[in-house]
Amino acid sequence: MSTKETFQKSEIRKDNTIFSSLRSVVETAMYGNNVKKVISTSKAYKLALNSPGTIVTDLLVKYPEKLGLPDAAKVLVENGGAIVGRTAVARRIVGNNKEEDVKLASIAREAVYQGSLTERYKASAYVGLDKEFMIKAHLSVPKGQENNLYSWLLNFQITNDFYDDMYSNSHEIDAGDIFIYSDPYWKHPDYPLGLAYFDTDHNTAVILGLNYFGELKKATLTLAWGTAHKIGFASCHGGQKKFTLPNDTNYVSAFFGLSGSGKSTLTHAKHNGKYPIEVLHDDAFIISLTDGSSIALEPAYFDKTQDYPSDHEEIDYFVTVQNVAVTLDNLNNKVLLTEDVRNGNGRTVKSRYSTPNRVDRFEEPINAIYWIMKDDSLPPVIKVDDPTLAASFGATLATKRSTAERLKEGVDMNKLVIVPYANPFRVYPLTEDYEQFKHLFEVNGIDCYIINTGFFLDKKITPSVTLNSIEAIVEAKAKFNSFGNIKHLSYMSVEGYEPDFDNETYKQLVHERLQMRVDHIIEKNAAGGLDILPDEVLAAMKKIIK
Repeated sequence: MSTKETFQKSEIRKDNTIFSSLRSVVETAMYGNNVKKVISTSKAYKLALNSPGTIVTDLLVKYPEKLGLPDAAKVLVENGGAIVGRTAVARRIVGNNKEEDVKLASIAREAVYQGSLTERYKASAYVGLDKEFMIKAHLSVPKGQENNLYSWLLNFQITNDFYDDMYSNSHEIDAGDIFIYSDPYWKHPDYPLGLAYFDTDHNTAVILGLNYFGELKKATLTLAWGTAHKIGFASCHGGQKKFTLPNDTNYVSAFFGLSGSGKSTLTHAKHNGKYPIEVLHDDAFIISLTDGSSIALEPAYFDKTQDYPSDHEEIDYFVTVQNVAVTLDNLNNKVLLTEDVRNGNGRTVKSRYSTPNRVDRFEEPINAIYWIMKDDSLPPVIKVDDPTLAASFGATLATKRSTAERLKEGVDMNKLVIVPYANPFRVYPLTEDYEQFKHLFEVNGIDCYIINTGFFLDKKITPSVTLNSIEAIVEAKAKFNSFGNIKHLSYMSVEGYEPDFDNETYKQLVHERLQMRVDHIIEKNAAGGLDILPDEVLAAMKKIIK
């Protein structure tokens, strides 16, 4: 059995490392008389189908029998109001602010008490799709949140005979199950933007005042990634695919980027059928530091709908949809009006069957990691051939915000921000991520590339340029030139995107962007907390500036 859900009476003690105050509050609430257990996607579908906030389209779910759904299951839509993205500023972690923890402990107890006076649902699912890593997760939501419960069960792996058997034979993990308590109707004057409070040492979270489904998905992944990290896996917010080349060798690539950076596009690209492609996942996986193998954490995809017109073939694989408009077609059927007409960040939970070549584990070690950045000082592809620098550039990954995140008013969406390893959901010290990725480059011999999917100076780097560049790397045909006189960095020759180091303005831009990373490291190290990086990272970045 993987994580701990039940205990011998002799184990139920205050000093058991699995229990904590917040965990006991959240778990206890799941056994109340007000809680109805939902044990199948079919039951969850029926609840969502009849929920007042649901729009039942006339689109049929494809392969309903494989998802445990009724034969005539329809695609369901639920739309929120002003909030259509994640609220990063709502996140708090137990132990980061001991004074606030005292206050939040009382707030959490009161929120759960008030929730006990209303009807609620509870469901369970697995995170991790291989016996080497599986965690059982439990979610509690109030009545009225049937769509989010249904989407959560679709996004992760519903408990059933096949996965129950896999779980019972899975690798044992010294941690408790994940418990998440949600109440989007909660309000508090001190937390007007909501509260996402994590006890990462005890796999527990309360998500309050936040209706967006992505909060539940990422909260679950946050705790699963944290657990994986503790037991020898690198936790990855990215996509991974495997190319099978004509000589029957395999080439495994991993793409790390924020939502909207292109990681899903690159992961699912079929490369015009040049070679067989297998996909692990496009958002969440883990890499073993022992043998370099990788495991997907979710069966489904939480995908943006902005690039899918209403007649796009991918819509066939939509199961639930969030924050997307509905209209009538010429046959008077209710269909989706996608492409973010209603609002930014329209989303869908899309079934795994949209990817026919989908797998849940890669035995083969990764060949290359690609840090996806949107930094206009960078040409389409940079190769980094030093492990310290490779891990350092991942720790200072520069990109731009997307509509997936709810931002404060006045925030410039075009301003470059640094998001280490493209993972804003990390709940452990950044230095530990750095050491793990450095290990992958240094010990496992993984190649490192930076790919720019934005603009190089004022010229857009198109998806075809990026995909052709990746194919050249995979086929060992890429040619690289020294990136100025910076040791260990070289750029790939791509016509029309050549950096000109004889141009003083361009040299100054490159200098500014490297200095931005140095300043960021200095600022975070001075502030303390989870984002401190080792001195060698600062030294490595300063050295290339010189």
